[in-house]
Amino acid sequence: MDAKPKIYMDVCCLNRPFDDWTQPRIRLEAEAILEILAACQARQFLLFSSTALENEINRTPDPLRRQRVLESLDIAHDKIIVDQSILDRAQEIATIGCKPFDALHIACAENAQADVFLTTDDRLIRKAQANPSDFQVQVANPLQWLIQNATSSGE
Repeated sequence: MDAKPKIYMDVCCLNRPFDDWTQPRIRLEAEAILEILAACQARQFLLFSSTALENEINRTPDPLRRQRVLESLDIAHDKIIVDQSILDRAQEIATIGCKPFDALHIACAENAQADVFLTTDDRLIRKAQANPSDFQVQVANPLQWLIQNATSSGE
């Protein structure tokens, strides 16, 4: 892999490492996310943050969890500042049935020209798979993406 993958994670993805690891799916996704974040910290991948992420994370009721999730964004390569063009694009994305915050995060990922938008939201992944021409960024589960990325890079 020549270019470093540009990654945008949504809030459910960033929260996953703090969820209940007794469920196998959650544990596997959390481990994948921690691996991806470690690769971002080592600058093997480039993580993008946004003011939309910060806004949604700041709504987290648990102050310790909120702080930990916000701290995970400290390794971001760059932060996308939501502007009118991003809001307009988010409205377009919302018309195909995406929730407002999901649409806003996808618009931010597109603005960052991210290679992948990672989410643990199966409904959102299905929506993107059913309407690929409506998205300018790949939408993927972090575990599936990491497996494919590690395989494609020959690791």
